[in-house]
Amino acid sequence: MIDTHIASAFDRDLETIQALIMKMGGLVEDAILKAATSLETRDEELAEEVRDNDRAIDELEEQINEEAARIIAIRQPAAVDLRVILCVMKIAANLERIGDYAKNMAKRTTVLSQMAQIHGATASIRRMAKEVERMLKDVLDAFVQRDAATANAVIHRDEDVDQMYNALFREFLTFMMEDPRNITACMHLHFIAKNTERMGDHATNIAEQVIYLVTGEVPDDKRPKDDRTSTDPNVAPA
Repeated sequence: MIDTHIASAFDRDLETIQALIMKMGGLVEDAILKAATSLETRDEELAEEVRDNDRAIDELEEQINEEAARIIAIRQPAAVDLRVILCVMKIAANLERIGDYAKNMAKRTTVLSQMAQIHGATASIRRMAKEVERMLKDVLDAFVQRDAATANAVIHRDEDVDQMYNALFREFLTFMMEDPRNITACMHLHFIAKNTERMGDHATNIAEQVIYLVTGEVPDDKRPKDDRTSTDPNVAPA
């Protein structure tokens, strides 16, 4: 009877930290979309909301880590359950980094709203951010459902985000060469695009954690990667 009670309490503990992860993931998804929208619409109030809400994301990561440490100390979980807890902590760390990138996008929105617009750039970044948000939503669903196939598909979708970034990078170079007055705005937009591409990388990190959680095996490090701005000799370094 005692063993059953302990097992039931441990299951509730695991459910609690997994629910916290989903709550944190929802806040991060919201931050991505709102940051991209604020950039495209030059909505400084919405950008400020994204920056303010980042505190809640940080607090959730801290809460998850504290709860995970408590579970490990009190429950002394077996190997399989310990894997769940460690994966949750790593997922939380990746979500926190994505939230930071969304906050940085919002910060630059305030600066860019005072500059001349670069035609089509903010809409392209919003589409890129939307794809990252979909990747994140799908990989969090995969975590809940313990779906390694969906997680693996998310990893491969990161190629699309990389291609979007490469196209934007070349557009920014063209705008800067055509008119030096575009340089400052394009540099800010480039940093935003690169940060969005990095959000996709963190979503793939989460996907790898899901695959490890389900299969017990770490995916091959040679993940698909199509950001060629630092390796293509025909492209200037970012």
